Amino acid sequence: MVISGNVRSSEDTTLAGRVDGDINVRDHTLIVTDRARVRGDVTAAAVVVHGEVVGTITAKRRVEVGETGSVDGDIEAPSMSIAEGATLTGRLKIASS
Repeated sequence: MVISGNVRSSEDTTLAGRVDGDINVRDHTLIVTDRARVRGDVTAAAVVVHGEVVGTITAKRRVEVGETGSVDGDIEAPSMSIAEGATLTGRLKIASS
């Protein structure tokens, strides 16, 4: 599935397709599976990346980039983990919410 446009969710969300637009899951968790691609900014309570995100990620609690994950953009969160094999191109800001 390909979504062109912004996405807003009021519950935990798992993405297995492609989104060309911003994603807002402000008070919940977004999981980007290893088959998923996001081209836009992400805002959530927590973000887990196993696929690809091209854009800024802002999380209230935590960002995890798994070994198959790739982020090309800045990340801001109070807690962060990057697995061996993951890629990050951008700036990282660890700041309390």
